[in-house]
Amino acid sequence: MENVLDYFKTLEQHPVQRLLFLVGGLLFFWILEGAVPLLETHYKKNKARHAAINFSFTVMHLVIQTGIAVLIVLLADWCQRQNIGLVHWVHANVLMTIVLSFFVYDLFIGWMAHFVLHQTFLLWRFHTVHHADNNVDATTGLRHHPVESIIRGVFFLLATVVAGAPVYSLMIFQTILVFFVAFTHANISLPPKLDKALSYFFVSPNMHKVHHHWQQPYTDSNYGAVLSIWDRLFGTYRELEPSQLKYGLDRYYPNEHDENFVQLLRRPFRKMK
Repeated sequence: MENVLDYFKTLEQHPVQRLLFLVGGLLFFWILEGAVPLLETHYKKNKARHAAINFSFTVMHLVIQTGIAVLIVLLADWCQRQNIGLVHWVHANVLMTIVLSFFVYDLFIGWMAHFVLHQTFLLWRFHTVHHADNNVDATTGLRHHPVESIIRGVFFLLATVVAGAPVYSLMIFQTILVFFVAFTHANISLPPKLDKALSYFFVSPNMHKVHHHWQQPYTDSNYGAVLSIWDRLFGTYRELEPSQLKYGLDRYYPNEHDENFVQLLRRPFRKMK
């Protein structure tokens, strides 16, 4: 256990290793999609070009998040010195610290930030970049407008103060989150009973795909990132058969331009009806 904690305590100092977790997970599920696809894809040109567009957004997201990560680590260290946050107030041991921090981070970053992005029209303008993808796959997970990346970073900072989380618990959550982002967006078909069983505890691929359905109220549901408890608790859980899914948006952005990188960057700053 100590060796595991020591590893995650210093993981923020090893960006290459953190990048390998991300790229490795993306590549694994991206390849797996070809073997067990959930839905037939209709890329504008091909799978590689679609991935290149989404990965361009991913690179910008990672650059921004790397900058914010410096602030998060400094804030986490300050919380430790000042005994601020839930883990200090309940005198949590190591295991309880990891679990409690995980729940706080998942609530703030996984559910709450996502909910606010949908329910605040000014912020929704930027989140449409993510939902405009007509072919949801493993690369869609980090397809975020740079402004959205900043917004998510703010929620990360808030969660750090509320949890009072040490760096190792933050890194554990972030590592698991990276895996789930690729897993839940991947165009993979799990056995229905397995997917359903997973959805009682975690966000499963089919559960999250409902969130990418082009029409409300499905678009405004299943906000969670790792744990499914928040959607069940707050009444935002929805179900839809995969055969009924259609990705994209019914307004705000033209579906035929879902792979137009420049237009996707500019569109949120223009008038949207």
